Amino acid sequence: MELGSVLWDGQCHADAPVRIPLAMLNRHGLVAGATGTGKTKTLQLIAEQLSANGVPVFLADVKGDVSGISAPGQDNPKVRERAGQVGQKWEAAGFPCEFYALGGIGTGIPLRATVTSFGPVLLSKVLQLNQTQEQSLGLIFHYADSKGLELYDLKDLKAVTGFLVSDVGKPELKGIGGLSAATAGVILRSITAFEQQGASDFFGEPEFDVTELLRLAPDGRGLVSVLELPAVQDKPQLFSTFLMWLLAELFNGLPEVGDVDRPKLVFFFDEAHLLFSGASKAFLESITQTVRLIRSKGVGVFFVTQTPKDVPADVLGQLGNRVQHALRAFTPDDAKALKATVRTFPKSPYDLESTLTGLGTGEAVITVLSESGAPTPVAATRLRAPQSLMGPVPGEDLDRLVKSSLLYGRYAEAVDRESAFEKLSAQERGREEVAVQAALPEGKKDKSLAEQVVGSGVFRSLARSVGTQLGREITRSLFGTRRR
Repeated sequence: MELGSVLWDGQCHADAPVRIPLAMLNRHGLVAGATGTGKTKTLQLIAEQLSANGVPVFLADVKGDVSGISAPGQDNPKVRERAGQVGQKWEAAGFPCEFYALGGIGTGIPLRATVTSFGPVLLSKVLQLNQTQEQSLGLIFHYADSKGLELYDLKDLKAVTGFLVSDVGKPELKGIGGLSAATAGVILRSITAFEQQGASDFFGEPEFDVTELLRLAPDGRGLVSVLELPAVQDKPQLFSTFLMWLLAELFNGLPEVGDVDRPKLVFFFDEAHLLFSGASKAFLESITQTVRLIRSKGVGVFFVTQTPKDVPADVLGQLGNRVQHALRAFTPDDAKALKATVRTFPKSPYDLESTLTGLGTGEAVITVLSESGAPTPVAATRLRAPQSLMGPVPGEDLDRLVKSSLLYGRYAEAVDRESAFEKLSAQERGREEVAVQAALPEGKKDKSLAEQVVGSGVFRSLARSVGTQLGREITRSLFGTRRR
């Protein structure tokens, strides 16, 4: 896969190309650099070539300017100049895309997950719970899983949490520590605040099948899945954690394939620092384990952020391919970050501190893994120009692409099936009916208490619930996500 050509002593050498072997892209990577240095265009360039080579791609479009990958680029003197400098035969081309939006907020096929599938560790990150509260949330999930109380949406989770601190529900967890009213109150308040931010749209059914991301277009090119996030920019923890759910689902569902000649999917985490900010130890350990192990399932993961120090060392150590755009050194903190970045690169004949602060837009310092798996020498590189549109497509075109997708009819409309909220409400109504009947004088009961309760719709609902509970406890894996 062609990235660009070597820069040396201010000159671009078109006869010295910089490439990444396709087989090494499941060794993960990092694209870093200051704002405005060309990280997004680098993502676009890599995604285009992956698609052209039959590799599906997932991109998070935080700023709303990646949708242009679906449309041919515009020929102009700057593009021609760049292509000539790097020896690129540039031709305008668009690439096959699907566009998604979290819960349908914004333009895109609605992307939802059930609360059960999301799991307690990821949800704790979104709700900003501390370690004790995270453990209590895990206990709530354990109870719901074992009792067949489906947690499809947030009202289901609130119903189970409220039940477990009620007079009727308290004994249910007594043998394993119980749930304190204070902790339950914090969790309920956090869920309510989360709902008020519009998060209810993200949780529910139909749940997105992550294998949709692995599809090829009819012409054999990899499908580029673009998650449109501009409408939820004010919910950074949600979208970063939701991306981690997608990755965890892929990890749980894909078979081991070992080393392959090309990845099955390359996944890009934009604004990666949001994923790690304020994360619990359990969350960071799960990320590290996922990144380490998902390579053998043929999935490559690229983190995109401003400096390598935004990524924990254990994760950074798993990223074999590095594209480092320019860094600025305007403040003491900037200078410290620059020195830290330089130390993460192999030794090279470049003065990296000077080189990194002197790179122009669309230039980067690159080291990747060779076919043998060894790091290549560091190369200052002038990157190729993307073939697709470098900017967003018009809104009406994006809306047309979304609604013409075969997936739109499958995921567009939300579904609210019977789950924990309805089952616990039915139990409460059942207890009220029993209490009312017990309070009536004997002559006023036109049916026996047993006949009334057994014959009621409430009882039939409870019976169905009990029937589905037997042998049904959900097993959970990394992040506490559901095993399928």
